[in-house]
Amino acid sequence: MHGWERFFSERDKEHDKHWGKKELFGFGEKPALVLIDMYYSVVGLTREPIFESMKTWPGSMGLEGWAAVDKTAELLAVARETGVPVVHIKGLNTGIKPWIHRKRGPSSLSAEMRLKGEQICDEVAPIAGEVVIEKTAPSAFQGTPLSFHLTSMGIDTVIMCGESTSGCVRASAVDAATNRYRVGVISDCVYDRTEASHFMNLYDMHQKYADVVDAEAAKAYFRKLGGAVEPAITRMAS
Repeated sequence: MHGWERFFSERDKEHDKHWGKKELFGFGEKPALVLIDMYYSVVGLTREPIFESMKTWPGSMGLEGWAAVDKTAELLAVARETGVPVVHIKGLNTGIKPWIHRKRGPSSLSAEMRLKGEQICDEVAPIAGEVVIEKTAPSAFQGTPLSFHLTSMGIDTVIMCGESTSGCVRASAVDAATNRYRVGVISDCVYDRTEASHFMNLYDMHQKYADVVDAEAAKAYFRKLGGAVEPAITRMAS
């Protein structure tokens, strides 16, 4: 059970029996870990339930977001230990028009608070040698050098964490698949504002564009490679 089943209608359940994915597509031999839009403004500066956090940051995902950040920090540590390249994706804040015209926080926020909200959470912050790429569209690939960077390293598999599941993560997963990368979306390292959007987009990506696995499966994959070329994982995450 992945969690998305509880959002199925009876028709969906029957359809999934016939059409649903029965095994993973599989990962390759040279992965990169891509962390997407892991800002304070989408989890809050302090760890609070979602509706409390939204009082300061309307787009916050609260404790569910923080839980995903913590899981991502664990996976990030394993990536660093095993030599898996890490790429951080964040929004470009230079005045270029974004894809939506909506303020990221209430007007009452100070300039200092707004700047803090745009920062990547300390738990998953870049370290020396890790690339940070800025974007102005939902996808990490659209209008950025991400694909060039991955190609230069011989990457064949993109493992994704971040937010939102239904937005920037999904857009990035579709573009990664379009560019013929193998794609992994880490179910407990991505997050969204509503449960239905989170789980149904995981389901949709899993059927079409990516393998949705949990952080423990991704850690095992990184460790199994361990810097050497070895077979990828082939089992479904439980």
